[in-house]
Amino acid sequence: MPPVPPITTPRPASVRVLGIDPGSQRTGVGIIDIAGDGKMTHVHHQPLVLLDAETFPLRLRKLLDGLWALIEQYAPDEVAVEQVFLSNNAMSALKLGQARGAAVAACVARDLPVSEYAAKEIKLALVGSGGADKAQVQHMVGAMLGLSGKLQADAADALAVAITHAHVRASAQRLGVAAREAWGRKGRGRR
Repeated sequence: MPPVPPITTPRPASVRVLGIDPGSQRTGVGIIDIAGDGKMTHVHHQPLVLLDAETFPLRLRKLLDGLWALIEQYAPDEVAVEQVFLSNNAMSALKLGQARGAAVAACVARDLPVSEYAAKEIKLALVGSGGADKAQVQHMVGAMLGLSGKLQADAADALAVAITHAHVRASAQRLGVAAREAWGRKGRGRR
């Protein structure tokens, strides 16, 4: 009788995630690959600088064009976007919301699924505390992705959003539930 080959569970192929930290002056983008075993690999990061556009509507156009070019070049499978925080300045909050809406629309127009994460969720996922400061988050992004040197702040934030999505995806797969449900379960014990 021939030996029976071991049963192996096929691992899913890698997934490419585009993280976006929306901004009306600079929008951070970060792209990572998530292997079937959960290992994350840095692919690309940069800020999309929008300040040289003559008007705010042209900034939004530049944001759309920039995201579409990155989507075309890097072919992400999923997108993770940081949610808008409240601001004391109503005009700044409105512009940030419009930039975020343009970023989400750019991805949805390319049929990409979009997940959204609050800043506290991102800090919790990377540092273990929803009250972590930007320097701690940037340090953890570099450590988790094996990047050396100082990261540009907007691009580091975008990578942090992508890493958060990777963590939530892994939890969802372990629990056999939708990603947002996994995050909700994860946070229940901490409230």
